[in-house]
Amino acid sequence: MEMNFEEMRQFLADHFPQGEQYGELLELGDGTSTMRLPVDDQHLRPGGTVSGPAMMGLADVAVYAALLSRIGPVALAVTTNLNINFLRKPASDMDIIAKAQMLKVGKRLGVGEVYILSDGDEDPVAHATMTYSIPAPENR
Repeated sequence: MEMNFEEMRQFLADHFPQGEQYGELLELGDGTSTMRLPVDDQHLRPGGTVSGPAMMGLADVAVYAALLSRIGPVALAVTTNLNINFLRKPASDMDIIAKAQMLKVGKRLGVGEVYILSDGDEDPVAHATMTYSIPAPENR
């Protein structure tokens, strides 16, 4: 593992403070992360469900943290592809939790997946896969 939990929290605060709007880091492992998004009115869409953009933002930051746990503090690693499937309506009165894991980390690309759940529910409300571009060492 290239970054531990406290190093990751500090890195995100220093280099990606706007990421806090997408969720809070709860756990970090070797190529894994768990994040929580406290759901409030700004995250809801008509019909009383958590919006797709809120879930995509949470998923993206969760995979970013999982990737950096493997490659270290590389601020310029960026999302090149995000695919999400919305599986069921999340509860509007519960936080959502993202559980991310890296499937493959190469020299230039990292591929991860994330399951998003309503807090306290084991059935996922969404599943996302994404690819990150990892800059060459001389461009970090």
